[in-house]
Amino acid sequence: MYKYLFVGVSFAVMTAPAMAQDKQSSDDEFAPLLSPQSSEESITVTATGTRIELEDTGQAITVIGEDEIQSLQGPDFTRVLERVPGLTLSRNGGLGSFTGVRLRGAEAEQVLVVVDGVRVADPAAPSGGFDFGNLLSSNLAKVEVLRGSNSTIWGSDAIGGVIVASTRAESGLAGMLEYGADDSFTGAASGGISDPDTGFLGASASYTRSDGFSAAASGTEPDGFEQWVLEGHGRYYFSDSFEVFARLRQAEGELEIDGFPFPNFVLADTDEVQDTAQTFGSAGAVYDTGPLFLTATYSFADTARDNLDGNGTATFTSEGRSDRVNLRGEWRPIGPLIVNFGAENEWTSYETLFDNGNNTRIFGAYTQAGIEWRGISGHIGARVDDHADFGSEVSFGADMSYEVAANVRLRGSIGEGFKAPSLFQLFSDFGNVALTPERSTSMDVGLAYGDRSQRLYGSITLFDRKSEDQIGFVSCFGVADAICDNRPFGTYDNVGRTRSTGVEVAAGARVTDNLQLRAVYAFTDAENRDTGNQLARRPRHAATLSAEWSPVTDFTFGADMRIVSNAFDDAGNFTRLDGYEVVTVRAALDVSEEVQLFGRVENLFGEDYQTAAGYNARGRAAFIGARLAL
Repeated sequence: MYKYLFVGVSFAVMTAPAMAQDKQSSDDEFAPLLSPQSSEESITVTATGTRIELEDTGQAITVIGEDEIQSLQGPDFTRVLERVPGLTLSRNGGLGSFTGVRLRGAEAEQVLVVVDGVRVADPAAPSGGFDFGNLLSSNLAKVEVLRGSNSTIWGSDAIGGVIVASTRAESGLAGMLEYGADDSFTGAASGGISDPDTGFLGASASYTRSDGFSAAASGTEPDGFEQWVLEGHGRYYFSDSFEVFARLRQAEGELEIDGFPFPNFVLADTDEVQDTAQTFGSAGAVYDTGPLFLTATYSFADTARDNLDGNGTATFTSEGRSDRVNLRGEWRPIGPLIVNFGAENEWTSYETLFDNGNNTRIFGAYTQAGIEWRGISGHIGARVDDHADFGSEVSFGADMSYEVAANVRLRGSIGEGFKAPSLFQLFSDFGNVALTPERSTSMDVGLAYGDRSQRLYGSITLFDRKSEDQIGFVSCFGVADAICDNRPFGTYDNVGRTRSTGVEVAAGARVTDNLQLRAVYAFTDAENRDTGNQLARRPRHAATLSAEWSPVTDFTFGADMRIVSNAFDDAGNFTRLDGYEVVTVRAALDVSEEVQLFGRVENLFGEDYQTAAGYNARGRAAFIGARLAL
């Protein structure tokens, strides 16, 4: 009750001076609400694989820029992602713990994740997905989220959506320090030098540590987390139309985890530790004449994990690696016509402590034709992939955007996706070589007024997503089926058909120069079409309300409220996850043009909740920090 009263009063207090000012505003004063604040936030690469204005695609995409990321403070990337409609998440404990992100009811492992142009999924993970617990927001500059299947452009794994994160690559120096609850400390620094005729050279580093809290809700022993990240980025301009580039990212982390100890095998305190080392890199060249844009890249991603008991003995180890070469292009042959095209070859491998692992290869090529003329934009394309183990797969996609009135667009898209079984699902001790790829088809239609880069924007989107041949883990205890031969503890099988339908709403307004309001909401009905059960960890309702108010020059007060409804933790719908409401308040003071002081209180009312059954979520926690930019 009190949290709702607080939020209501906060929003009323923030809105009151704005309402008073609006009554005296003329039409000329209101006109700036329609103008963009940052053109960079109106551009995305997730729709076509090359840069495109958001208004020129019919796909549902959210872009969050650096200013907004920094305003949320701290290293927790999930607080940024909660501003995307249709996105939900679950976490097995505190910062650094396994974190799964779901878009429109898709599985967490069905979301393709790209960091600085590198696909970063772990081939050694059971479902070949990405753990967002290892990606912090300390040095992030931009996040793009495409909600819907798009294998036409991105190939295998883009079955539930695409998330692209970009780190800072700017000239000058910037740094941040933060300290707070659970003896938590975060430090980040970045710097770069550039010359318009020569190129750019930059680097960034970040360090985060926290004593944490017990990951197991029944436990008392804190589970800490520590991670450092080093990144480098260079570009050299041979001419106005040709350049080369290289990037490298190294991250090392140690996470204390809870497990299922003998003899009860229930989640409880343990002295286990998980070490994770990630190395991502890319190098390539860009050729851009205006009508023709080409980029050729080699990239790799390597993820190694070691689970150690209290004596330092390895209980499980794994290493997954992918190497990829690709060519992407955009050709504008005449007037409003545009052709996007590309081809890539990827090699993946994995090994674990208990098996020698395996490897595979996939080749894909695509083309997409489009028109961007006056108020009409449309694209249609197809892709062919050839997988070493599953043969050929064809994917189609199309989208359209039409300006029905000034700054108002009707948009829609349809996309197909497929995801080959992971190497772990195929060849591990739990593997099943008879698996077939997962497939999905997603459709959406909606209206949009502006976008998040403008002072006034809003959108509503209806979506429908169907999947076939969903892969799931099946138990073999007491089962005499042939699929369980030599797999006494279980295996994987194509066991499901799922469907998600719903509506997404996003809106925001800079009501005055010192007040900004934002809101996102999604209703998602995600079910297993074979059993009729709700899909696990998919709440029907999820919303985030945000406000930022600057009552005086150089001071900003912000409030965020995350509201999530009930869900089930398991496929059988036996274990219930209660809904929750979490409020965070934050403030920032610009001491000078170079220095900012900030602070926040997360979970202001100490809400007791879980996003994964049996695992704790953070209680009330306070943090203070400072930011420097030169």
